[in-house]
Amino acid sequence: MEDTRTEAEAALDPAALAAALVRDYVADNVEALNRLPPETAAAVLAHLPRERAIDILDQADLDAAPDIVRLFPPNLAASLLTGMAADRAADVFRQIDEPARSELLSRLEPESSAAIRRLLVYPPNTAGSIMTTEFVSVPSSWTVGQALAHIRKVERTRETIYAIYVLDPSSRRLLRAVTLRRLIAAEPEAPILSAARPQEPITVTGLVDREEVARLFTKYDLLAVPVVDAAGHVLGIVTVDDVIDAILEESSEDVQKFGGMAAIEEPYLQIGFGYMIRKRAGWLCALFISEMLTASAMQSFQSELEKALVLSLFIPLIMSSGGNSGSQATSLLIRSLALRELHLGDWWRVAIRELPTGIVLGAILGVIGIARIALWQNLGFYDYGEHWVLVAITVGIALVGIVTFGSMAGSMLPFVLQRIGFDPASASAPFVATLVDVTGLVIYFGVATVILRGTLL
Repeated sequence: MEDTRTEAEAALDPAALAAALVRDYVADNVEALNRLPPETAAAVLAHLPRERAIDILDQADLDAAPDIVRLFPPNLAASLLTGMAADRAADVFRQIDEPARSELLSRLEPESSAAIRRLLVYPPNTAGSIMTTEFVSVPSSWTVGQALAHIRKVERTRETIYAIYVLDPSSRRLLRAVTLRRLIAAEPEAPILSAARPQEPITVTGLVDREEVARLFTKYDLLAVPVVDAAGHVLGIVTVDDVIDAILEESSEDVQKFGGMAAIEEPYLQIGFGYMIRKRAGWLCALFISEMLTASAMQSFQSELEKALVLSLFIPLIMSSGGNSGSQATSLLIRSLALRELHLGDWWRVAIRELPTGIVLGAILGVIGIARIALWQNLGFYDYGEHWVLVAITVGIALVGIVTFGSMAGSMLPFVLQRIGFDPASASAPFVATLVDVTGLVIYFGVATVILRGTLL
């Protein structure tokens, strides 16, 4: 027992763990620290060389970075935050409450503190909130050789160098962007502008949504995009790794919303029980209350059910088919709207496509439903009664109407949500299914009333 305790203690010894981490890649260090409690992770980082600790804290995948920073002694926290990339440090500060945030900011070096404060001004999920202020810029009067010499001098103080931004010497306004590849290939004596492409650089403002930034990266195959103010001054740059992190986070939020719950940013195992309940209960209660309309719809057709109990056998089939078709259409439209393949004005084009699509899909399911009823009746698996043909026709026609309505409702709902200012991803699959369930019952019993009147009804 004593040997086991000694091994366990050694396994959690911060100094020993730090010595082991130094031999691995930073990404592997992050995975190892994510498996530890924040207290232990903070102690391990405190034993690492400063540069390695900064590299680890700079990784967006480090789950408990704000908690770890809060556990550091104030001087150590200030030292490490000063060395971090400004955008990553700003992400950490956003999750630290006042007055601890202001107190810690005051301990940073003035230049780092000012850069982080500028980033904290921008709302979350904007270009300004994910940009880095560490970029390379040179005046347009320089030569290629001077620019290369400048890069060698400042390289260690920059997060990354994908391009060099050429500024007007007097106004400091952005003129051109020169990729590092073109700069290296140019003659050292040539003017810096000779290495630039003739087109003006693609830029964004600080308040542009990060999804729009990601779209620009995809459209123009960018590695970085400058963030400028109204006068054309470069405030910072958004790099491709920042965009990838933003896309992954946005995708996670959309998946959670589409599953019928509020978005949660924290890793699953770090979510508190109460927080989990709050995030899931709201949507679940809203969907439950909505489903009560289904019960109300069935109650209104109680007499029809009493006269023709056979109709109740197909209610799950009817409801699920409409919900499935609606969910399909919703998922297609949410993706297209997110990628800007469609805009609000395209709603009528979508409606024109979804209407015949829903009819054909409904007809396919209707034929399958009729065939199933006929097969079961004739093979003796189940007796649907003397009017089984009419029951089969009712199911078939109802499926056409319900699947068509599901496709139309599922495709139009994202447009409606975007028009009123909501995220289209809020058109969750459960929400669409609930909407189609209620309407599906009305369509089903409406068709049954017309076809079975004078026979079963």
